[in-house]
Amino acid sequence: MKDLFTTGEAAEICRVSQQTIIRCFDAGRLEGFRVPGSRFRRIPRQSLVKFMKDNKIPLDTIESGKRKVLVVDDDAEIVELIVDVLDRDGRFDVETASSGYEAGIATERFRPELILLDYMLPDVNGNIVCQAIRGNPEFENIKIIVVSGVVKRDEIAQLIKSGAEDFIRKPFDVTELTGKITAVLQMK
Repeated sequence: MKDLFTTGEAAEICRVSQQTIIRCFDAGRLEGFRVPGSRFRRIPRQSLVKFMKDNKIPLDTIESGKRKVLVVDDDAEIVELIVDVLDRDGRFDVETASSGYEAGIATERFRPELILLDYMLPDVNGNIVCQAIRGNPEFENIKIIVVSGVVKRDEIAQLIKSGAEDFIRKPFDVTELTGKITAVLQMK
């Protein structure tokens, strides 16, 4: 378990922007220290936990060590497969949504680090969801992988332009899926 965090890491854990962490640090609301001879800030674990408790930020991301993934797909079999794969892996805390509307509510409440997003949802397409997430500064650290079987090459390029980090085509290999997830989340 890590004992010292950068402002970027603290922002990811708290599900806020890095600028928010920097402002709180500079205002003295988040204790830490500056690296001698540089402008970089470091935040000890106990200071981050205190800050999270003081601001009623859920501690699950810092305590469980599991990465939060939101699976958004209206195909119940695909959702069940992905949830099963990630649960068996053991490194992920997984929640699901079956529409763009549910995804918005779940993103606000669950604060995932990664969204596995079906391109064709019953109420909205993946571009709209990507743009909505990228348009909200609170969600700037959320990664998005679009999962679909009916997307053309130019649509994939548009999804990446809209804010998705990667794309995986259905049907997919579960090893490829977990590989893309761990790559996007920079896990070892």
